Amino acid sequence: MPDETAAAGSAPAAEPGRLTHVRSDGTAHMVDVSAKAVTTREASAAGRVLLSADAVSALRSGVVPKGDALAVARIAGIQAVKRTPELIPLAHPIAVHGVEVDLAVADDGVDIVATVRTADRTGIEMEALTAVTVAALALIDMVKAVDKHGRITDVRVTAKSGGRSGDWHE
Repeated sequence: MPDETAAAGSAPAAEPGRLTHVRSDGTAHMVDVSAKAVTTREASAAGRVLLSADAVSALRSGVVPKGDALAVARIAGIQAVKRTPELIPLAHPIAVHGVEVDLAVADDGVDIVATVRTADRTGIEMEALTAVTVAALALIDMVKAVDKHGRITDVRVTAKSGGRSGDWHE
């Protein structure tokens, strides 16, 4: 495993219970990752949009008044990945090498799964979470004429691989 010792002036490797982006005086800063090795990384996230039976029926039959809600939500999720550092203040701008956003209509709504890949110095979990949440927001926008009570729920990272902390999945 390559040495990923922190660069001068950057936060040291995280100690258990310590947030690397918070200095000892409590102020937030962007962690310096310049001394970390570039590694292949992947993260997946999932979430749900709970919808009424009418909205689910409209999605299944393709008669959502605003158009193809699933396609719009998928593209919104992909586009959101590329905007993550603009939305999350301490997220590093990193190269995105692949994004998959899948939406599956269920009896009570839509399940969303996003997988994002990079070869960079820091993780891509925030990008995967951003893909899921923005896809969910776009979906709610697309079906609001049919269901004004859509609810985003259960958004979480489901798997990650690469980097110093290794692989993990739920």
